[in-house]
Amino acid sequence: MWKIDLSYREDLQSTFERLYQKKQHLQSSRPLPAIALNKIKESLSIEWTYNSNSIEGNTMSLRETQMVLQEGITVKGKSLREHFETHNHDKAIDYLYSIIEDNYKLRSIDILSLHGLVLRSIEDDFAGRIRNGGVRITGANFTSPNANKVADLLDELIDFINTNPLQLNDIELATIFHHKLVWIHPFFDGNGRTVRLSMNLLLMRNGFPPAIILKNDRKKYYEALNQANNGNYQKLTLLMCQSLERTLNIYINALPDNNTEYVEISNLVQETNMPYGQEYISLLARTGKIDAYKEGRNWLTTKEAIESYIINRKRKR
Repeated sequence: MWKIDLSYREDLQSTFERLYQKKQHLQSSRPLPAIALNKIKESLSIEWTYNSNSIEGNTMSLRETQMVLQEGITVKGKSLREHFETHNHDKAIDYLYSIIEDNYKLRSIDILSLHGLVLRSIEDDFAGRIRNGGVRITGANFTSPNANKVADLLDELIDFINTNPLQLNDIELATIFHHKLVWIHPFFDGNGRTVRLSMNLLLMRNGFPPAIILKNDRKKYYEALNQANNGNYQKLTLLMCQSLERTLNIYINALPDNNTEYVEISNLVQETNMPYGQEYISLLARTGKIDAYKEGRNWLTTKEAIESYIINRKRKR
């Protein structure tokens, strides 16, 4: 079950190196100003809640999510369940931050606790409990394992993560865990949100910020999971890298000595004498070939990222 095809690694090696360099830069700049740090954390928690809930069908907008969490407002036209989902996810993030520490070891009790918070006051009979029956996943190209096997499979996955026999890096390990936990589908409801919360335990324990998969990438995300079901992890790993790079850049952009300016690719092409067109640079961004991240539906990058790509390409020739 845990045989992993790692043939994609070479294609993503430069991306991994860039993300680790950014993490190192961030760590060497600590401690960050407390006010700035708290604002970023609060903003990211709202984004995290909005995007993860939206992927599962919650219709709250980002602004409505912010109003519910920060102002305690009940949004007209939104269901009670949607309000509970918003509050619950935020509380689950708080719990995640409370247990994370350096060299944290993954535990089943933490996954169950996160799930219990996600479904609190929504499905109290199932909250924090492994399913005892079969589930059918709409749109998936696989059948989840029998309920009788779920507990053992979960224990096996946690052991795989904590022992890391393949010596995977933090990003790869979080990606594999993400997919395998989706495949096990340990709960009747709330699996997606719980998976996206708990996989960040593996990133954050080693100094990375949370990776937030965007609502706008929902289709790409589900396609990547389906490819992973067939043993191909490249697309899911790339999406994880892109999600992580976005939050790394948010923190780095807040550093007092930061002078890197990220610009929408369309504007960059217009404002500078780039040797490539917008379509090609967008392709480089989508495939992880350059330092870039996504905001909404738009990709942002830097002039330096394009210049670095040009130099490296000349060297390879």
